[in-house]
Amino acid sequence: MATDIDSILRSPKAYDWARKAIEAMEAHRVWPTALNFELWLHYVAAKDSDVAAEINTVLKSGEAFTDQVGEKIAAQHLPAVKLSGEILDAGKSLSEELDSVHRAIESARESSEAYGQQLATASESLEQQDAAAVRSMVENLSVATRKVREENQALESQLADTTDELGRLREHLEQVRRDAMTDALTNLSNRKAFDETLAGTCANAEARKEPATLAVIDIDHFKVFNDTWGHQTGDQVIRYVASVIGRLAEGARFAARYGGEEFAVIFPGEKSHHAFSVLETAREEISSRILKRRSTNEDLGAITISTGIAEHQPGDTPAALLERADGALYASKRAGRNRTTLADKGSASRAA
Repeated sequence: MATDIDSILRSPKAYDWARKAIEAMEAHRVWPTALNFELWLHYVAAKDSDVAAEINTVLKSGEAFTDQVGEKIAAQHLPAVKLSGEILDAGKSLSEELDSVHRAIESARESSEAYGQQLATASESLEQQDAAAVRSMVENLSVATRKVREENQALESQLADTTDELGRLREHLEQVRRDAMTDALTNLSNRKAFDETLAGTCANAEARKEPATLAVIDIDHFKVFNDTWGHQTGDQVIRYVASVIGRLAEGARFAARYGGEEFAVIFPGEKSHHAFSVLETAREEISSRILKRRSTNEDLGAITISTGIAEHQPGDTPAALLERADGALYASKRAGRNRTTLADKGSASRAA
């Protein structure tokens, strides 16, 4: 059942619904972000909605309502979020179609030039026969050919302008797509870009029998940190960690903000032991710096991360690979955090 949240927020009970949504989020320790606020408005004001049903399922399972959970529900059930993804896919399809049209135009132009050359050659050959009837026919053909050539030249000029315009449109679509695939806070790739890249990496690893490795990273005790210092300082921490993780994305590697305080790095063509070494270096760099709160210059202390790493195995789907990397991440957390764990191998390291 669809619910018009804009209408709810303009109704006489708007403030009541807003307060109830905030109270519900506070009761379940959910951060009051704009996206979560919209989701929880559905929960309190539209109990029979799909969104409310999904939230109830999460709550009954005992699972924490993280940003990642909220983003997943929104992508499935909130029209604006769902439409955003569909627009991205449509833009990609349109760009591919424009490439196809451009190739067809080029092919037609080349065919037209070849046709004109063939007619001109035939005309020269027939004129040598010195027959009045043939010459008359050839003259008529020549006139028609010149007319076609002139029309083609005009068409080519128009098509050149159109091609330029299509090129500008393609660049604009690609920029829109890049913007929509980028996390605004960190400038890393976002969840949608991660999902697409992971699927492609797994497919390539399977087809080419090449290695591929996935690392998932979580900032330790981030919720407690946010509760103590506030969201703006929390964003400062996220950007700092993202700056270190972003530098890992050299060559074919891919780094993304997976959701909330979670990140992911994909290592196409690389084995897990190499990724382990890279992530250990990043973990040590992050924990070695004492951050200061920008607004007051107070010491925030050291920030640490926990990481789980899994290497692609034959037959692995993206979901299976992600599940094993998540399992290794939680192993790092259970072992005391501030460490890197390899899935299936029980190998872990942490700072002294």
